[in-house]
Amino acid sequence: MSQTATPQAAPPPPAAAPAPAPAQATAVQPAPGLVDTPALLNRWQLIGMSVAILFGILSALMQFLGWQSDGRAADDTEQLVRVQEIQSSLLRADALATNAFLVGGLEDPDQRKEYDDAIASVLRNITDAADAQPADRAVLADLNVQVANYATAVAQARDNNRQGFPVGAEYLGGASSALRGEALPILDALVKANTDRAEGAMAGQHPFWLFVLGILALVALVWLNRQLAQHFRRRINKGLAIAAVIVLVVTVVTAFAALLRDNSNDSLRGGDLAVAIDQADARTAANDSKAIESLRLIKRGSGPAFEAQWGESAKSVEASLRRDTGESWTDYKAVHQKIVELDDSGDWAAARDLATTPDTEGSSAALDRFDSASKEIVATAGENVTDDLRSGRTLALILSGVTLLLGVLAAAAVTRGIGERRREFS
Repeated sequence: MSQTATPQAAPPPPAAAPAPAPAQATAVQPAPGLVDTPALLNRWQLIGMSVAILFGILSALMQFLGWQSDGRAADDTEQLVRVQEIQSSLLRADALATNAFLVGGLEDPDQRKEYDDAIASVLRNITDAADAQPADRAVLADLNVQVANYATAVAQARDNNRQGFPVGAEYLGGASSALRGEALPILDALVKANTDRAEGAMAGQHPFWLFVLGILALVALVWLNRQLAQHFRRRINKGLAIAAVIVLVVTVVTAFAALLRDNSNDSLRGGDLAVAIDQADARTAANDSKAIESLRLIKRGSGPAFEAQWGESAKSVEASLRRDTGESWTDYKAVHQKIVELDDSGDWAAARDLATTPDTEGSSAALDRFDSASKEIVATAGENVTDDLRSGRTLALILSGVTLLLGVLAAAAVTRGIGERRREFS
């Protein structure tokens, strides 16, 4: 029996080889020891631009603050002169009122008008001072009340004096006492506050800090140039050199200008400002002396007590005597001594006549000359201070703006200089 061969199944086709996996992208890392120059240049450019711009901004700001300080100093000086004028005019009014009271009956029309003008000037200057300096308004409001009370009491004293009532002397004495006890302390505080403001504002220049700021900026730019020189083998970067020259010139000009202004302000403090303050004090004290002289005669028998007060005021005057006021004060002092001698010897009428006569041999004429000369000195010295402080302020403001622009220009020079190295690298 024959066997039949069974056909066998064909073998399966071989499996296809798997496709190779795609190669993964790998970040290119700089070889160890190499520097990322583009990033380094960007960082250096940012540092250089920041140094230049900050230098320009801070330098311009310090100059602007100095400009503002000089303006405030001028305003504060004007306020100081105004307050001292109030003080002097108020004592001048008291000297006129007490002197007129000695005559009795109807007052001399010219003397009465001068008193009214002095009080009107005081009230007007109080209003102007309150408008000029908000910080003084509350105190000036209190002063206004005291001046009004004084003027009212003097008016009552006059009314009684015209009618021959002795109580008029009490009204006048009370008015003068209140003036010295309540109004003058307010004025003394105002004078001190405005003197401190004026002198403080005059110290608003900053030449030292302008110089230090410029040196720091130059050091930073020199350091940056050195870094570039080491990396690119170039000794000097033109852009950084231009920026450094700009910083150097700006520093020298602005620091020197601020130093000149600071020295000028120091001279003003020790010169015309001191003259204005001292002479205003002398004028106030001189009028106080004249008022005390009259009060001595009004209060008969109280000469020694009033003479002690007169001596204190006289010391204040003599502490600030000048060649152009010394003669008139010496003349007044000599007549005052005659008044004292007459009063102490019992000749009250002769002493009164010498104190009240408008003739040149009386004490009023010499005191008037001193008052007029002192008033002119104060006005001139105060004007010199304010004019000097305001002179050149426009130029200072322009220089501040130019400094800011030059800071931007220095930053642009830094950008251009580092840009050249960036192109070399690429």
